[in-house]
Amino acid sequence: MDEARPALTAVRSGAELRRWYWLRTELQELAAVLGVSRSGGKEELLGRVAAALDGEQAPAPAPRRAAGRQLAAPVGPHTVIPAGQRCSQVLRHFFAEQIGPGFRFDEHMRDFVAHGEGRTLAEAVAHWHRTRGVPPGQIGEQFEYNRFTREWFAAHPGGTREEAQEAWWAHRSLPVEHRRPEG
Repeated sequence: MDEARPALTAVRSGAELRRWYWLRTELQELAAVLGVSRSGGKEELLGRVAAALDGEQAPAPAPRRAAGRQLAAPVGPHTVIPAGQRCSQVLRHFFAEQIGPGFRFDEHMRDFVAHGEGRTLAEAVAHWHRTRGVPPGQIGEQFEYNRFTREWFAAHPGGTREEAQEAWWAHRSLPVEHRRPEG
């Protein structure tokens, strides 16, 4: 089972590509070589490159959502979240003032802001307090590193960042079918 991760340029099929962990930048480089669009998220890009390797029509990049108007300071509890709002520094500053230094944009708050069009920042603060202690949902495939480190630290509570990094590098060098969840 000492199969080594191949050089990206040696991968000849979509199935082989999907067996290994690749950085988005690596996939973008291969996409350029194959003459397919380099845009989009990691999973979208992986699908496009895999299709090109298999000689299939690569799906077109997904249309980008318009950014929309972003909130600018000053904001307050009655400020309404516009469509397309992102988790900006303006919001981070507001929430840190309202909630305290422990505020973080966790999964629940990112989702609230992204889909909170027409709601107020006061409702967002109440949502943050309601979701404290609620476990996050499944982390998307494109965030494999985040999933891995969460699981690794849960399995190794006294572990260090350096140990987690070492375990991550060992984990990502394995083909998918040989990986253990927490390394």
